[in-house]
Amino acid sequence: MRVGIPKEIKNHEYRVGLTPPSVWEVIQAGHEVIVETHAGEGIDFSDQDYRDVGATIAGSAAEVFRESEMIVKVKEPQAVEIAMLEPRHLLFTYLHLAPDPEQTKGLMKSGATCIAYETVTASDGSLPLLKPMSEVAGRMSVQVGAHYLEKEQGGRGVLLGGVPGVAPAKVAILGGGVSGINAAQMAVGMRADVTIYDISNARLAELDMFFSSQIKTAYASKAAIAAAVRNAHLVIGAVLVPGAAAPKLVTREMLKTMKRGSVLVDIAIDQGGCFETSHATTHDDPVYEVDGIIHYCVANMPGAVARTSTFALNNATLPYALQLANRGAEAAMAANPHLAEGLNVSGGKIRHAAVAQALNLPLN
Repeated sequence: MRVGIPKEIKNHEYRVGLTPPSVWEVIQAGHEVIVETHAGEGIDFSDQDYRDVGATIAGSAAEVFRESEMIVKVKEPQAVEIAMLEPRHLLFTYLHLAPDPEQTKGLMKSGATCIAYETVTASDGSLPLLKPMSEVAGRMSVQVGAHYLEKEQGGRGVLLGGVPGVAPAKVAILGGGVSGINAAQMAVGMRADVTIYDISNARLAELDMFFSSQIKTAYASKAAIAAAVRNAHLVIGAVLVPGAAAPKLVTREMLKTMKRGSVLVDIAIDQGGCFETSHATTHDDPVYEVDGIIHYCVANMPGAVARTSTFALNNATLPYALQLANRGAEAAMAANPHLAEGLNVSGGKIRHAAVAQALNLPLN
């Protein structure tokens, strides 16, 4: 199969679909890889690095799409990329379609087969291709939150870990999944006062065991969330409903009760965000204020640590990319039902139930 790697074009997105070591693996499996020139330069991979492992360098994205059967990316295709997709193409990347009807309609119109990293499952029901970026985003959320709590950034002027004689900042983490637990690990490491909120009692018990007495846990009732928001200096939204739009857990009314200069970090923004006042931002313009509360809602947070993120992502995606290249999409999904869970769009139709429900479109 001819596998194409275009250069990512989303704002401040420096990750790349396949690293040179991953390209080598794909070529050793008998496939051809076409890489757009400068695709890896943002993380210090030159065109020569790709040539050295056997890749062909294309002069443009248009050439990559024209010459390839399978397109491997990181972020959802932008409008100019969607316009280059054809029914013969297999697209393998993050899509996050639930809050994005325009992208969904574009992919449907293209006729391409589109498999989303974020809905591929594992045998235990986990999301193995979402996990590495959730780990990165969770850890980054605390770094970002601590930064914007500084007074010169418009924050409240609070040190996350406090000092002897001065209490640490209160951090409320909404969601105890992969992002939430990684955020908690970072916040605990910085000696913050951390509480994780979740609707699964079993998960709360696991978190209690994992963190021992280092954090507090609480059931995520509306009343508990309202109290958390009122008292916290940093609120991290880390909820996930696989494939679906994120629930709005923090309302505008709750926001009005927060301390001025507090910070919200919405990791769930890829799925529409879990704060009523959230809207997607970019690395160029990452924050905005509502009622004196700083909102950080960058939709590609891991892109800021692109080299770490690319290696972590490739570690997870490469085995699946090889399955698709070796067998073709239809046979690979027939052989691996967990990979088939990643199918979001094909033949002009929506194939994932959560996406169809979120967009109020028919499932086929």
